[in-house]
Amino acid sequence: MFPSSCGNEIGSGLWSLFRKQSRVWRWRVCAVPILTGEFGGIMADTLTLFTSIGLSEQKAKETLKNESLSSSLKEAITQAQRVHGVSGVDKAMGTLLYSMTSRLKDTKRLAFLSESIAQRKICTELQLAAALDFVKGHPQDPINQKEFDEACGVGVVITPEQIEEAVEAVIKKHKDQLLKERYHFNMGLLMGEARTALKWADGKVIKNEVDMQVLHLLGPKTEADLEKKPKAQKAKVVENDVKVKKEEVAVNGDAVSGEGKSLMEQLRGEALKFHKPGENYTTEGYVVTPNTMNLLKKHLEFTGGQIRTRFPPEPNGILHIGHAKAINFNFGYAKANNGICFLRYDDTNPEKEEEKYFTAIKDMVEWLGYKPYAITHASDNFQQLYDLAVDLIRRGHAYVCHQKGEELKGHNVAQSPWRDRPIEESLVLFERMKKGLFAEGEATLRMKMVMEDGKMDPVAYRIKYTPHHRTGDEWCIYPTYDYTHCLCDSIENISHSLCTKEFQARRSSYYWLCNALDLYCPVQWEYGRLNLTYTVVSKRKIIKLVETGVVRDWDDPRLFTLTALRRRGFPPEAINNFCARVGVTVSQTTTEPHLLEACVRDVLNETAPRTMAVLEPLKVTITNLPDNFKTDVRVPDFPADEAKGSHKVPFTRTVFIEQSDFREVMEKGYKRLTPEQPVGLRHAGYVISVQKIIKDTQGKVVELEVTCCSSETAEKPKAFIHWVSEPLVCEVHLYERLFLHKNPEDPSEVPNGFLSDINHNSLQVISSALVDTSVKGAKVFDKFQFERVGYFSVDPDSTADKLIFNRTVTLKEDPGKI
Repeated sequence: MFPSSCGNEIGSGLWSLFRKQSRVWRWRVCAVPILTGEFGGIMADTLTLFTSIGLSEQKAKETLKNESLSSSLKEAITQAQRVHGVSGVDKAMGTLLYSMTSRLKDTKRLAFLSESIAQRKICTELQLAAALDFVKGHPQDPINQKEFDEACGVGVVITPEQIEEAVEAVIKKHKDQLLKERYHFNMGLLMGEARTALKWADGKVIKNEVDMQVLHLLGPKTEADLEKKPKAQKAKVVENDVKVKKEEVAVNGDAVSGEGKSLMEQLRGEALKFHKPGENYTTEGYVVTPNTMNLLKKHLEFTGGQIRTRFPPEPNGILHIGHAKAINFNFGYAKANNGICFLRYDDTNPEKEEEKYFTAIKDMVEWLGYKPYAITHASDNFQQLYDLAVDLIRRGHAYVCHQKGEELKGHNVAQSPWRDRPIEESLVLFERMKKGLFAEGEATLRMKMVMEDGKMDPVAYRIKYTPHHRTGDEWCIYPTYDYTHCLCDSIENISHSLCTKEFQARRSSYYWLCNALDLYCPVQWEYGRLNLTYTVVSKRKIIKLVETGVVRDWDDPRLFTLTALRRRGFPPEAINNFCARVGVTVSQTTTEPHLLEACVRDVLNETAPRTMAVLEPLKVTITNLPDNFKTDVRVPDFPADEAKGSHKVPFTRTVFIEQSDFREVMEKGYKRLTPEQPVGLRHAGYVISVQKIIKDTQGKVVELEVTCCSSETAEKPKAFIHWVSEPLVCEVHLYERLFLHKNPEDPSEVPNGFLSDINHNSLQVISSALVDTSVKGAKVFDKFQFERVGYFSVDPDSTADKLIFNRTVTLKEDPGKI
């Protein structure tokens, strides 16, 4: 039985194993003894022991505050003194002992390494680092002494002559560059190559030899040598610098990061320093039990050494931009390393799960360009999970509790009359829970463990009389995330369980549960989640926005759910490119939307054909053309690359231009149409000049009468504007940020809550915009660049009679252009 309060006897070898091997485990079994004075009794003796090996008094006192380190160091010194006597442990040996104990993860190797240092087999920090790596990679007994000695350079002697020869060879190799750059040459390169040639040589001796031979070659430093080497001029960072070249735009994660590395390159091979399949034990904090190596062997036999990941969303909401990073990371890591990735629905909460969420999640994964190896559900394993829970009770690691509430504090657990109930009693009660003989909330199954955040005995099963989406009324007890997640990972033989940083507090419980049941234990790796400013992504808050009518639904284009971004017209390639630029970071990332929008422009600039549309039309009649004049004008789909195709639009005596492209009174710097200033019509080959301004009774300009001439004969105008003729009437939605402040959930920025921060001008509907006829057959989600206006996408609400366009992003025009 695990300890229920500080000071109890440890009754489980597994618990002891966790205390020794898992650095992330925080539970303290015994209280630190109360001292008299600053240090008393035994502590004073230990302080003297630590200072005797060369630690400063301050360092020794700091070490005493760490009970685990203090105990290990004391044991190591005692072992060394058995070899050399009480006064025979010098400062060099003491430094190595301290370094070893402070870095050693598996304390069962403490005696072995202490003896190796005491016998002067391990004499340098370099050898110690190799020794620590060796024992980390060889968790099973016995250690092969010969392999250890070879890996750590035991007995290897490097003579001064060898060092001299190695440095001579390196300097000879770089002699020409040395003579050219003199003391501005990177001397670290010489050091590095010499160290590579003589792995176990003393670094200080190599540095002295390098310094001496360089001085002999170059002579003393001159004034020119003492001048600082000019730094390379850094390119000015502007938004353009994050553009992805057209040949770099790709789907399925092959996007290029800001550092020039594609997501696949960031995730491939050794890039992330992840463990190799089957070498889980090399990961810091991973717990090795007597059966671990056997379980890992069976895991490798089943997987063939293949990397296996999973993306495990709860089907009770729509995926958002943060999930895009998770999808790219999980599926991308598997893809980059020839592995497989499961899409696993964590469907353990039937009250909130709906079919639309299952469908939408799968659609979004596939929309981003990934295909799951298999689609699985936590509910696939309900029977096996139940059987494992029964086994957990039998092992004494779980009990049925009747205390209300999900979370128990320490004193509640200690005083709980149910924690120490007999195993057989808990088995009977758990069976009664399964049969529906308790009311909801009347009983739960709890695991006897402490999580890193202090939460004690987390719930493994709770009662819910709600039919399940897949299993119907078969079950009335459902497992929790803390119980289900690691076991499903184990069942699916996942090699790398990748999750966001907030799950770090659950890592120790993840390892505890797998090992408590003696199952294969995957490795949990955490990465920083992706956040955007000017938005909320919480399911609860999005539901609130929908319920209050602020947005229409989960796919409202002002939100940053993936369905909303698709509806707005964001290409999946752009989202993957954005995830690549953000990179796979451990720290949490908060990014502004304009960086995502820059990725969108990069993709759409290469993929969205150009067309002309007028959002606020002004009628223009060309009086010097015949009434029945009509011709076709060819418009390139991509003006920068006309080989990619073109379309034709009609040009008649009547055209429509943007109201903003005409000003009745000339203003300084204005380059478009005025009574005194002609303007060109894009692609048409005409320049028009105003002859007459027609106004309505309120004095608003409603029509212009103009004359035209060929652009080949006319003086080149200052600007060319877009236009439409015989157009289609369409509806256009213009979107701005939904919130006024960067962090609408931050009370210091928005004291009255996120609902008080709504930008009521975030949606503008233009019901009678005009667009050229080339878009007539456009399908939902087709994307276009409306020339000089922005990028737009066809909305799903479009009909055969009227197209609806959502503005995806604005064009990035010269801000000085009027």
